[in-house]
Amino acid sequence: MPEAHRKLERNAIGFVLAIIVVSSIGGLVEIAPLYTIDETVESDPNMRVYTPLELAGRNIYIREGCYACHSQMIRTLRDEVERYGPYSLAVESKYDHPMLWGSKRTGPDLARVGGKYSDFWHVAHLINPRDVVAGSVMPAYPWLARNPLKISDLGDHLAALRKVGVPYTDDMIANASADAFGQASPDASQSSGVTERYGNDTTVSAFDGVPDRVTEMDAVVAYLQVLGKLTKAAETEGPAGQGG
Repeated sequence: MPEAHRKLERNAIGFVLAIIVVSSIGGLVEIAPLYTIDETVESDPNMRVYTPLELAGRNIYIREGCYACHSQMIRTLRDEVERYGPYSLAVESKYDHPMLWGSKRTGPDLARVGGKYSDFWHVAHLINPRDVVAGSVMPAYPWLARNPLKISDLGDHLAALRKVGVPYTDDMIANASADAFGQASPDASQSSGVTERYGNDTTVSAFDGVPDRVTEMDAVVAYLQVLGKLTKAAETEGPAGQGG
């Protein structure tokens, strides 16, 4: 075998062809399953898209590098399911651009953090994590409560996502700024439009506790509160709703 290997290395054309063959096998293994993606990826016709406020919060979450310490992917292992809930399904990230599954866990997985804590808890946690989790190593993000959220260009964000397959309607795009304000201002006239466009289960709340303004804190908390709640597909997937 060593002699055959030496001959192959000395034959430049043969060596290149051997590399191509081996690489093709690896590529085939990775690419072929994609042709059956319709059979392997779950579907949920009732899954809703992110509201403009939630999408803005997701953008801030990415901007601040939160994905570097928190994954959004619950594996099928028993201890993962017992700690975090039903394992993650591909359909749950259908409208995520980019997806944030990740693997790094300096902090806990956030795939199903939506509704686990109150808005007040999230605000306190983001302003100073040690106030609610004594041993936390998470950085503080107090400026989120001070920074007003830029909502004037949210329609453009929705329009861009529609180009890559997210089913935002013309009505959603046209009312993006108003819906962002309305979702964080329960008493405002714009709040009713949010549930009309995104569904009655959409949370309308003064997320940061101050209803007459929209801050980056409103957006981030709105995003965290919807994680794992865009679809109920995971609740019915597999035995006992969690694959085991």
